[in-house]
Amino acid sequence: MDIDVCVIGSSNLDLVARSARIPRPGETVLGYGYFEAAGGKGLNQAVAAARAGATTAFVSMLGSDRAADHLIGVMDSDAIVREAVGQCAEPTGRALINVGDDGENSIVVIPGANARLGTDQIQVYGPLIARASVVLAQLEVPIPTIIAAFEVARAVGATTILNPAPAQTLPAELFGVTDIIVPNEHEEALLGGASLLRRRMAGTVVVTEGERGARMVTAGGEVRVPAYRVDPVDTTAAGDSFCGTLAARLAAGADVVTALKWACAAGALATTVVGAVPSIPRRAQIENLVNSGATH
Repeated sequence: MDIDVCVIGSSNLDLVARSARIPRPGETVLGYGYFEAAGGKGLNQAVAAARAGATTAFVSMLGSDRAADHLIGVMDSDAIVREAVGQCAEPTGRALINVGDDGENSIVVIPGANARLGTDQIQVYGPLIARASVVLAQLEVPIPTIIAAFEVARAVGATTILNPAPAQTLPAELFGVTDIIVPNEHEEALLGGASLLRRRMAGTVVVTEGERGARMVTAGGEVRVPAYRVDPVDTTAAGDSFCGTLAARLAAGADVVTALKWACAAGALATTVVGAVPSIPRRAQIENLVNSGATH
């Protein structure tokens, strides 16, 4: 079976608290809701790619606990190829998420088993990664692991996409094997801006800008893709829906601008439902919003 998108990344159980607003430093607020759901930037993006229509494989690391059982069930429900999802003695990763009534959120991630996803797993599952048209990764797993996976992808001519979240100092080796980098505005600023990113890599910079859509910077200049009009309730996984859908559409042969329109629509739709995986839209929903032309 051919693979459209292979995602290298984290799997977490999200612990989500709702409150009227996100507390300021040192402040305690009362919440009014709590739930647990599948998450982790890697799993979110794998689900997003699968729901956008791509045959999707996932390379990740879980613990051997009830949280892992739940996340495996999510992968199976979206037909994600998980032969490269391992398990270890560390607990499955967790994310502590606070969502305010304005839809904004704050997130603390505890890596757990995600930190154990090593280059040895890439060596074992290199043939699986090499079958993908697009390989997508984030920064919730060790950077050497991402570099190793991207090297496998580059060797067979696959497109590599890096979502540099959470933002951190990146080595030249990673830029050297990245075709498209997709930071949000905060991450772009921490990484020195789109111009510096372009100088450090030969590929494309795509900056997600929330309700303003996305900005693509290439050697040929800058292109803006507008956001779609929705009524947001929770921004969790909006960026992951964007990245997974972008990868899926590129794997399907779409040009970059068309893929970005679909990605913007997916990101917008994800803000209309509370939670991470529960909010990730499916292909028909995305296509309907794109065809509606309801942009800002």
